[in-house]
Amino acid sequence: MDKNIQFTKTISLKNYGITHDKINYQLSADELHAITIDKKLGKESSSGALAINTGEFTGRSPMDRFIVKDTITEDKIWWGDINIPFEADAFDKLHAKVIAYLNDKELYVRDCYACADINYRMNIRVINEYPWSNMFAYNMFIRPTGEELKNFDPEWTVINAPGFMAVADVDGTRQHNFAILNFTKKVALIGGTGYTGEIKKGIFSALNFILPVQKNTLPMHCSANVGKDGDTAIFFGLSGTGKTTLSTDPTRKLIGDDEHGWNNENAVFNFEGGCYAKVINLSGENEPEIFGAIKKGAILENVVMDDSGKVDFTDISITQNTRVSYPLYHIENIKQPSIGHNPKNIFFLTADAFGVLPPISKLTPTQAAYHFISGYTAKVAGTEAGVVEPQPSFSACFGAPFMPLHPTEYAEMLSKKMKDAGVNVWLVNTGWTGGPYGVGTRMKLKYTRAMIHAALNGDLGPYSYDTYHIHSVFGVAQPRYCPGVPTEVLSPRATWNNDEKYYKTAFKLSNAFRKNFEKFESYASEEIRRGGPQRYAF
Repeated sequence: MDKNIQFTKTISLKNYGITHDKINYQLSADELHAITIDKKLGKESSSGALAINTGEFTGRSPMDRFIVKDTITEDKIWWGDINIPFEADAFDKLHAKVIAYLNDKELYVRDCYACADINYRMNIRVINEYPWSNMFAYNMFIRPTGEELKNFDPEWTVINAPGFMAVADVDGTRQHNFAILNFTKKVALIGGTGYTGEIKKGIFSALNFILPVQKNTLPMHCSANVGKDGDTAIFFGLSGTGKTTLSTDPTRKLIGDDEHGWNNENAVFNFEGGCYAKVINLSGENEPEIFGAIKKGAILENVVMDDSGKVDFTDISITQNTRVSYPLYHIENIKQPSIGHNPKNIFFLTADAFGVLPPISKLTPTQAAYHFISGYTAKVAGTEAGVVEPQPSFSACFGAPFMPLHPTEYAEMLSKKMKDAGVNVWLVNTGWTGGPYGVGTRMKLKYTRAMIHAALNGDLGPYSYDTYHIHSVFGVAQPRYCPGVPTEVLSPRATWNNDEKYYKTAFKLSNAFRKNFEKFESYASEEIRRGGPQRYAF
């Protein structure tokens, strides 16, 4: 299939309440690129990629994400600050307002789907106000063939109106922007924000409910790749921890970089048709595959360019959350279809702002369950509204903002799959070494890559006293040696050169782990509780 296939079928949106015919249906990426530039909504960079600015919001706004409380969700959703309830009547009124707003606009419509495994496929229709938002949907969702489009029946609809501003007191929102899921009407309604990540995260949040509840399949906020022998590796982690970078490996085929399902047939399948990578400090030397993917068809977000269109990837004057989206086929070494089998290694990635966790450590099954439920990392500046500097954070399942069910439900599914598949689980600190944020330095990417490869190749071996050291605070098994990594780097204490400060900080973090886990105590078994740090310091 031509990667920019044009499909000439016209489409009506009257069943959505949109009566005009100013509808651009299934345009190619090239066409949407050209329209965006023609309308002065973006510029072309020197690499050929489209550069746009998402406006007021350059990251997600988690406090403005809602789920409609109805008969489907009322008793199943883990309601709270993450999954905020929204009244069905209020949704209907706001939905009608957004439709009326769009009825005056030229629109861009795309039919696509999520989930590479045909048995789990979700057909999606995306209705966009802006051409570049529709191009993002082209990049990030899976692209149907012309034949598949002939009888395409959308199951879910994304309605995306960045220019529509809600009135909080009237519409029931917190402020003028919103992202709302309605499981009864199968609609993701997004307004008041141009940040494209809300488009894909809306659908993936829906799948994170549908797959476990209706299809007994574990959804995962992770990246994945497969080796030449068919072994699949899974990388969990929030934004900025290295999921995209570490899974995009020239020696292994990329399955996907952000969202996957793990089914009962022990297969791991990608939800997406593209990648959405951070580009802060990106270089061709350190990340050649991602750097090379930034070409015609890719969309750069909130980057700074000079007059010739050359991007300065170190410039964070707009945001630290600079991004690029591109279709998977921009990466040469990909798995087609995006499905892997035989998972053998799982990596929990964390950007430890305290700088006290080992750069890599092996976890027991109980520690793996504890750390999965905890989901420790640091919020990286710019990935969420209001976050201006990294902050230590716990995000259950390494993806709490996108998980509608209670974290222990996902943890129990993962724990069973880990045991059944006999996988090795590793905790990898891609954050700070030699001290906390502001004192130490970020772990060198070449060292992290060497540690990942050593784990994948079996070079770190099974646990023994000669090959591993048990961390005195966190109880994890820290390798004493690793090919390609200086021995002192493997010991976070050794990199500090100040034992008193190191242990004081380590105990501070261990207490934070235990304090965070209190809300899961009544759900977790004694075995899982023992997987956490065992020592207090006051």
